[in-house]
This record gives sequence, C-alpha cells and structure tokens, in this order.
Amino acid sequence: MSTIDLQQVAWDLEPLVDGDGPAGADRILAEADRRAATFAEAYAGRVAQLDGPGLARAVAELEAIAELAGRAGSYASLRFAVDTQDPATGALLARVQEQGTAIETKLLFFDLEWAALDDERAEELLAAEGLDTARHYLRTTRRYRPHLLSEPEEKVMAEKAVTGREAWSRLFSELTSALEVSLPDQDQPVALDVALSRLTSPDRDVRRTTAEAVTASLAPGLRTRAYIFNTLLQDKATDDRLRHYPGWLASRNLANEASDESVQALIDAVKANYDLPQRWYRLKARILGLDRLADYDRMAGLGGKDIEIGWNEATELVLDSFDDFSPVLGDTARRFFDGRWIDAPVRPAKRGGAFCAYTVPAVHPYVLLNYTSRRRDVLTLAHELGHGLHAYLAIGRGVLEQHTPLTVCETASVFGETLVFRRLLDAAQTPASRLSLLAENIEGSIATVFRQTAMNRFEDLAHTARRNEGELSVERIGDLWQESQEEMLGDSVELTEGYRSWWSYVPHFIGTPGYVYAYAYGQLLALSVYGRYLEEGEPFVGRYIEMLAAGGSRSPEDLAAIAGLDLRDPGFWNHGLTLVRGQLDAAEEAAAAVETSS
Repeated sequence: MSTIDLQQVAWDLEPLVDGDGPAGADRILAEADRRAATFAEAYAGRVAQLDGPGLARAVAELEAIAELAGRAGSYASLRFAVDTQDPATGALLARVQEQGTAIETKLLFFDLEWAALDDERAEELLAAEGLDTARHYLRTTRRYRPHLLSEPEEKVMAEKAVTGREAWSRLFSELTSALEVSLPDQDQPVALDVALSRLTSPDRDVRRTTAEAVTASLAPGLRTRAYIFNTLLQDKATDDRLRHYPGWLASRNLANEASDESVQALIDAVKANYDLPQRWYRLKARILGLDRLADYDRMAGLGGKDIEIGWNEATELVLDSFDDFSPVLGDTARRFFDGRWIDAPVRPAKRGGAFCAYTVPAVHPYVLLNYTSRRRDVLTLAHELGHGLHAYLAIGRGVLEQHTPLTVCETASVFGETLVFRRLLDAAQTPASRLSLLAENIEGSIATVFRQTAMNRFEDLAHTARRNEGELSVERIGDLWQESQEEMLGDSVELTEGYRSWWSYVPHFIGTPGYVYAYAYGQLLALSVYGRYLEEGEPFVGRYIEMLAAGGSRSPEDLAAIAGLDLRDPGFWNHGLTLVRGQLDAAEEAAAAVETSS
C-alpha cells in the first residue's frame, strides 16, 4: 500500500454537484424546486383519488426530487463541516437550507393527504407494484397522523425553522468549532478535539492541566451556549405541545420506531447496572495507584505511554479486519480511501468529532474524522466506516429507505469497531498491552452504553426543568449535568468544579435532542450481533450483510430478526449488558495478570 500523507486525506465533494461547485448546488436545487412545483400542481388535493400505479408514479417522482435536494443539501453541509468560518460557505449553507425548506413546503401536502386516508384504503394501495423501495416508508409516515397539523400550519412550522431551530443549531456549531484551547506546554492554541485527545495521556499532570485548559476555553462563551440551549429546549416544548406529544422524548421514539415503554425499559436496565462503570473506575484507580479517579482521569491510558498509530497503519489495520470478516466489507471500505470519500486531518474551523454522512443513493457516503494518531482514533475510523458500509450497502433501498432508525444505525459502526478491536487484541503480546486494550474496550462500552444513558438523563432533567421552571441559568444547567453524572458514577469518580460546564460542547443536545440513548441501544444490539457471529462463524456473514443491505426497509425488530435476535424479548437488554459485564471480567483478569507479573 502506498504511503499517504494524513494532511492530504481530504474528501472530494464534487460528485454531489456534477463537478460544478456551489453553482452546481444552486442549479440542482433549482431543478428540484421546479419539479416540486410541478408535482404539487399535479397531485395536491388528489392523493385520495390515486390508484396503485398512480401512487407508485407519484412516489417515484418524490424520490427523484429528494435525491436532487439531498445532493445540494449534503454538498453545502459537508463544505461547512470542514470550514465553519468561511463566509461564502456559510452563505451557501443558508441559501441551500432556505431553498430546501421552500421545496419541503411545496411537498408537505402529500404526507398529510396520505396520512389522512383510512387504514383499509392505504393497505390496498400499498399492495401495488412499484413500491418496493417505499412501502415501509409510507407505512411509517402514517404513524405521525395524531401529531400532524393542518397544511398551512405545517408550512409555517417548516419555514420558520430555518430562522429558528436550524439557525440556533448552526450558531452553536460555529461557536464550538471555533473553540481553541491554550495548553501550558504548547506555543499555539489547539483545537478542542486535539486537547480532549490528551485526556488519554498516562501522565496525570498532563490530564489535569488539559482539563483545566478545556474548562477555561469553555468559559467565555458559556452563557451564550446556555442561551442557545434554553431557546431550543423551549422551542421543542412548543413543538411538542402543538403536536400533542405526551413527553419530550416521544417524538424521537416515534422516529426511531420504538415504543416509549421499550425505550424506558432500556434506560431502566442500563441504570440498574450502573455498578459496572463504578466497578471499573475503582479498578482503574487501583491500577493507576490513586485513591479515587477525578473526572479527567477516566480516559487515562494504561499502556505506560501514548500509543501512536499513523494514518497508513490505521488504514491497513481497518481494511485487513474488514477483509477477514468478508471481502464484501473490505472491498467496499477500500472505496472510501480510493475515492476520496474521507476527510481526516484536524484543521482550524473544522467541525469537531467524527461522523458519516449518507448523502444520497445516487452518489455515495462521506466520512469526517479528526485523526490525531491515537489508538482510539483507529477505532473511530472503523466505527465511522461501519456507518459508511451500512449506507453504501443499503443504496439499493433508495432515498426513502436507505436510512435506518437511529436505534439501529449504530449496529454496523459498533460491529466494525469490534472487528478492529479484536485484531488489536490478538496482536497484543504482553499482559500490560492486553490490559491497555481491554481498558479501552470496556471504556468504550461504558462511554456508549452508560455515559450516553446518563446524558439522556441529563436531557430529561433539562427538558423537564425548562418546562416547569422557565429559563435555566448556567448554574442550574450545571447542577443538572452534575446530578446525571453523579447518578452514574456514584462515589467512584470525583467530579471537579470545572466539569460542570462540559455539557456545553455536546452537539447532540442542540441538533438532535433525545438522540443519545440510541448509542446505548445500538451498542447493546451490536454486541449481541457480534456474539451471534462468534457462535455461528462463517454462516452468519451472509445474514449480517443482508441486514445492512436492508437499510431502513423494515422495523428494528424485523432487522434484528435477520441476525436471529428478538428485540421483543423483555430480557434482551439484560443479555447485552451481560456481555458488557463479561468485558469487565476480562479486564479484571488482565489486571490481575499484570499485577502478578510485576
């Protein structure tokens, strides 16, 4: 494999706009707008009169319009993600969002008229030929019937969102992307992601001073970010009231095709096992020779020194791991590197974190990273490529059914991450190196299952308090954050005063309220899927790929059934948590082996 300079690993977004740059986005969006107007002229007020073939033709045109709008929207948002400070890029994003909303309002009538049909008539139409990539989508759309407003009201809601919810979310993204952290041992400030990666350092002074520097960087704009949060909390309360949702999480559960009861069962099961993170953090304190961990110690590396893995080695590790599972996965993942579908280096004004954007089936997914050569970054690469594989393999489902609900979309990412972790663990040659890897693995499970559930509890506290108490002060939000974290950690970790503000850089609270429990759902589901692979071996591979290729064409329960799992079983979540407990047992055994050998 040829050597690649990490700084040159930048994505090529031009396929989204036929190589025409921002002008191409405008042109494509104008075509989508024209077709949306023609569609509305042909079908508005007439959906109830459609026969089966007519419905199929209408849906095919909706898919085509969605592809066009999705290409332009993806181009603008991905350009913005790598440079949130460029005025021209910001203007393009605003223009595309505004035009996209105009298209959405032209098409709102279809979902409203479709939802208004009686069930018997709808099922009759759904039996028609030509709906193979839309049938599940059309069924799930009808579930929103009790929460839909009139067409004029829906149009007002959609248009006002551009200067309301979406504008506040963009401002938050710009503010957090511009954060720079001044570290005592660095001549120049560094991006927030770079600073946070130093919390894995085995040197406690480095961890402590880094945490203090992060807290200092969060302080100047804290009240502004708190105001954004307050505004969006109230915006959601208004939406929920107008749409008659019984609680703040109900709309997210509906989108996830999960009942309120099943989600509560997941949350309750995780909270009932909060002893697991507490048990791990007490063990880790012992390994590190501390009486008790502080919050900045939680991610400390146990390998004695930071382990750096360069971009080329990371690429080889991930591709080899995917190849070993299935050439289908390996060959598909290779396309991301060869086709410039990845943007990897840390840059000024680039959005922090990592994500995979599905874009549209007519093009391909894109992956964003902030790669800092830590071992954790290798697993993040595998995680996001797992999303990318899911998106690419589900292209055949079309624009309406390519996406899975959030509760299922983490399955492929966690599965891919686990494949790479196993390869790293197999290569570990000493008890200390195995312990270091197992520590990262158990901490990954804690972060994904328990911390995300604790963050869900923070959201629950914040949304409830905002609705009952009015606007929340920075201090009150800090109290709620502290309460949710202490519930998970017990007395196993000391939470410093500075940590009270660390909620304020988490984008999910702003852009996708209620999202975070999907991480726990997906992690436990993915662990169960991986457990089934360990049980069955090669015969399982085809079913796994079939599950990914199904995209969002089936309910979460039916997708899991492809892998032989029953999400309707009340004990399902406890089974997944048992696997997490097994990871902790393995980590404790490795720690004992290190102590014996030293």
